[in-house]
Amino acid sequence: MCQHQPPCPSADSADRESARLVAHHPEQGWSLLCNGVVLFEDTGELLPDGRVIAPQRSRDVTLTSA
Repeated sequence: MCQHQPPCPSADSADRESARLVAHHPEQGWSLLCNGVVLFEDTGELLPDGRVIAPQRSRDVTLTSA
């Protein structure tokens, strides 16, 4: 799929998010990467084969109350 040199990481590689942007729609909260991965602003991902990568939420969140 990728025509870049050097080629972008594949959708199966651990560094798949470093592929180049093909389309960016911040108003809708998603971007399409060169390797076919749809990257969502909440850090979730949709891979080309339909697999879903859940958002990576930080566990170091401190909640405060008023």
